[in-house]
Amino acid sequence: MAAIILGWNPRLWNGWNYEAVIDQIAQTGRFLERWNIGRHRKIQAGSQAWLFLQGADSHGRGLIGHGVVMSESYEAPQPAEAKGIARYVSVAFDALLPLGGQIPPSVLSTEVPGVPWDALRGSGSLLPPESEPGLHRVWREHGPMAPEPWQTVPGTYPEGAISRIETNRYEQDPEGRRICLAFHGTSCAVCAFSFEVSYGDIGKDFIQVHHVVPVSQLGAGYRLDPIADLVPLCANCHAMAHLGVSTPRTVAELRRAIAAAGHLPGQVVDDRALAAQDAAHRILEQR
Repeated sequence: MAAIILGWNPRLWNGWNYEAVIDQIAQTGRFLERWNIGRHRKIQAGSQAWLFLQGADSHGRGLIGHGVVMSESYEAPQPAEAKGIARYVSVAFDALLPLGGQIPPSVLSTEVPGVPWDALRGSGSLLPPESEPGLHRVWREHGPMAPEPWQTVPGTYPEGAISRIETNRYEQDPEGRRICLAFHGTSCAVCAFSFEVSYGDIGKDFIQVHHVVPVSQLGAGYRLDPIADLVPLCANCHAMAHLGVSTPRTVAELRRAIAAAGHLPGQVVDDRALAAQDAAHRILEQR
């Protein structure tokens, strides 16, 4: 599936608050935007999209973002000042560099020579398939850093090469995580794996948290219950909760899958677990 290069010239179109978009991606993992692709007509949903900053202002030109095309191309009226009909795709941007931090054409031309980066104009150019590995490598080496060491920045590997765990702002909320772990402890709710037991001090208090109900199914007035809505999961079980399904598997489903495969460790409620529950109740009473 061919990747596409989107052009953005802030002098001609500056319809979004770029810093706010970066913040939203940090909180939710993506930002959905309609993008003009000129006259190009062969864009498929699921294609990777690379955002190239154009113009000659103080920021300079360069590669600044990555996303995924979420729709087939379609026709729609342009803004009033532009007039006429243009072709668009919906793009979910999932990684952006700050203005001034874009990867310049000099680096791109050396590492990805199959694209005329110095002369790139317009929006909607297809990335030559032979150039994709080089562009992934450049983005991996010069692009954004992952917020956590176990996470992978979108665009650093070809789509399909890895399985990504989709996280949401509730799973990233520090206060919700603190209360969740105070109540449930830091062992995986499915397989009982403990990073502290296995790795000692370097694994203390380390575990991912998982939202048991898909956020897409929650209403606008939803209020997080960290004890009922969040559970601690190790990276393996977290991946299996999301793998190949739109609605995540439940803790019970995952435990049954492990049992069916021939292994399910027992869990013992010890004094430390009871103390964690008491601590959670004290935290809640102080809120």
